[in-house]
Amino acid sequence: MKRFHLLLAILFFTFSITFAQNVQLFADLGDFELESGQKIINCNIGYRLFGAFNHDSSNIILYPTWFGGTSEHLSKLISKGNLIDDSKYFVIAVDALGNGVSSSPSNSIKQPGRDFPEFTVLDMVNAQYELLTNHLGVKKLYAIIGGSMGSMQAFEWLVAYPDFMQKAIPYVCTPQRSTYDLLSMHTQLEIIETYKILGADDLLIHKTINMFRALLARTPDYIVNNVKRDEFENYLNSFNLDSLPFFTIDNFRSQLKAMIAYDIFSEYDGSMEKTAERIKADVMIIVASTDHIVHPKISIEFAKHINAELHILDSDCGHLAVGCEMRKSIELVNNFLDDK
Repeated sequence: MKRFHLLLAILFFTFSITFAQNVQLFADLGDFELESGQKIINCNIGYRLFGAFNHDSSNIILYPTWFGGTSEHLSKLISKGNLIDDSKYFVIAVDALGNGVSSSPSNSIKQPGRDFPEFTVLDMVNAQYELLTNHLGVKKLYAIIGGSMGSMQAFEWLVAYPDFMQKAIPYVCTPQRSTYDLLSMHTQLEIIETYKILGADDLLIHKTINMFRALLARTPDYIVNNVKRDEFENYLNSFNLDSLPFFTIDNFRSQLKAMIAYDIFSEYDGSMEKTAERIKADVMIIVASTDHIVHPKISIEFAKHINAELHILDSDCGHLAVGCEMRKSIELVNNFLDDK
């Protein structure tokens, strides 16, 4: 029976590689139980496949999405010579719960909008584990990489399934939300809830949230140096939306609440040391010194406890430093992955 399932997995991968490169795929997890005991009814997880697995399937990389991101967004970073080289690695880009592709408040038929159950970052990871093991036949990852909320999923993977991967690369990351992070996130949640009470439409909420996040995503120096005074009105008008975005306010709220609750130390008496003992994979951490969305301090400290390779990007790009320093980031990631 095991041999039969192995053959099915091989056939699936062969079919996927041949016919489904960078195509949106879905796995039906049925009624998926969350940490809270609630269930997502008819839970679906979206994903895309890139590259080819080698003879012993030892080159598989998982790439979860960032906040509001999709596997289609990740596809822009997966190609030969890019952040993840799909000529060397078989990459599974996976859509996190709540992003509008995987099961979310916006696409659930039986639990739409505010009826959608609250989920955690660990729930995202548990759903991905089921996708890999029960649907794709993956029993081991070579590596997991993720940025921002994707890095939170990477950290959760490291402690929830410590034997499942050999390497991990969390970037613009943190294993625990700092108090500054929590202040900014609770402010965004308060904007949403207050505007809802006042009857504001979602277009106005999106505009206000996007303006607030623009204040945090990059540094003041970046804005001053890159937005000219005579272009400011056009810049300000860029926050106006003609139609509702794919990542709805209810989706935004659901992932935001998951990140507010996120803390990989919480299951280990809040101890950084005890949590570090769980981690078996080799880890490379990339942070930005000027990050105002995910403060780097806790990651820098945690890197010492897990003997992680640590790189600190220093630019005026803030949370988006990896994109601004893409050439350097590509070199760091590929050198780490290629070091067997």
